[in-house]
Amino acid sequence: MVWTTEWSDSARKQLRKLDRQVARQLVDYVVTRAAPDPRAVGKALTAQFASLWRYRVGDYRIIASLEDATLRILLVRVGHRREDYR
Repeated sequence: MVWTTEWSDSARKQLRKLDRQVARQLVDYVVTRAAPDPRAVGKALTAQFASLWRYRVGDYRIIASLEDATLRILLVRVGHRREDYR
């Protein structure tokens, strides 16, 4: 069962601001590693972000919401780890 991925408008905007090589690396990660089984490679966040998951790709983080009913990964934020949880 492969999950579908969807990028929010803000995540697309953040992705466009990144270096092309880094952006390609993040997209490839989502398609090849996260889509087949998002819970196996990601980590659930806690506290105020409890409904979200994070994926670590080098120094970058992808914050996503997993929707079990529709098997959809909604990618909410993309950014460098020093800026991501603000």
